[in-house]
Amino acid sequence: MRRRRSTGQPSSILFVLTYYRPHVSGLTIYVERLARELVARGHEVTVLTSRHDRSLPATESIDGVRVVRVRVFARISKGVLMPICLRAIGEARRADVVSIHLPQLDGGPVAVVSRLLRRPTVLTYHCDLRLPAGLVNRAADAIVFAMNLVAGLMSHRIVAYTQDYASSSRLLRRFPGKVRVIPPPVIMPAATPQASDEFRRRHGLEDGPVIGAAARLATEKGVEFLVDAMPALIERYPGIRMLFAGQYCDVVGERQYWEMLAPKIADLGDRWTFLGVLQPDEMPAFYSAIDVLVVSSINSTESFGLVQVEAMYNGTPAVATNLPGVRQPVLMTGMGVVVDVADAAAIAAGVREVLDHPDSYRRPRAEIEATFDLRATVDAYERLFAELGAPFTEAAEAADGRHG
Repeated sequence: MRRRRSTGQPSSILFVLTYYRPHVSGLTIYVERLARELVARGHEVTVLTSRHDRSLPATESIDGVRVVRVRVFARISKGVLMPICLRAIGEARRADVVSIHLPQLDGGPVAVVSRLLRRPTVLTYHCDLRLPAGLVNRAADAIVFAMNLVAGLMSHRIVAYTQDYASSSRLLRRFPGKVRVIPPPVIMPAATPQASDEFRRRHGLEDGPVIGAAARLATEKGVEFLVDAMPALIERYPGIRMLFAGQYCDVVGERQYWEMLAPKIADLGDRWTFLGVLQPDEMPAFYSAIDVLVVSSINSTESFGLVQVEAMYNGTPAVATNLPGVRQPVLMTGMGVVVDVADAAAIAAGVREVLDHPDSYRRPRAEIEATFDLRATVDAYERLFAELGAPFTEAAEAADGRHG
């Protein structure tokens, strides 16, 4: 049963991030889950974000979360220019704590506003930013890093997913005294056997083994190395299929990447299937229908790979590249294989290892849940907010009593 605050006034939390629903990324899913759970516990939650699609309303309520969108004036690669700081002044005045999610161009100015208003200011650092090659993107990388650095200086605390990533990040290394490690929020119900079987029938997966990936088709995901691994895997398993769940066309800032990959993927024929963005209630069936999930990320823009844990919740092991943070779900659970970065042969070998020895990489769902517990994640945020003097003392004391 979810715990709700039983007495006192609800605390007000302001989340600030560049993109929110209906945009889908690991960062937006993270904030969405955290916001929903805090609302369920009786807190008032506002998300301040961009109006990245003009058809979206300027203000709406989604699952009890108040979403405020700021008009976008211009775009630079994956980033946007918008007057979010002006709106942040008013929203921060109403909040008991401001939670800024980086990387984002506006992170520094919003953190300055929050500190000037004497609000407890917490950053959640999801990853370093590394945009695709190009002079404009390199300039954007430098500017965003500078703004993130300002945010780090202005913040009271910085949340990282893992110590592994915090120790390697060029930003987080500068603030060791502020960093607190809180695992990401995981919500993934178990698929029913009927749903899994129906998913496999619908996509014609009855014959060979099935590989899966769940991501946006973006440069940092290293999808080209998974594509290049496919011929060796097809030779070994003639009936093998690859399912890609997530946005694959018209991804912001990734047109050239798509144009480079499209001919190679077309050459694979029906061995490679794009599923598009699946609804949340479809993801359990997807994870349970595949035999192994591949996370082929190639740089520090990926800091964890939450989809690995979601797959593990449904009994599916992962093959993940040996990047700080990204390797942690496999290392923490033993449910998969870590392989070299940007190495198609290593990915193929890792997939073969899992497919040939599946029982070696299976763990009970309860064991994975004990390692990645949503309630513990939200409890940790409440304790952190209380530590900074925000009115979360009651929630924090309840959490301390439960985990002490």
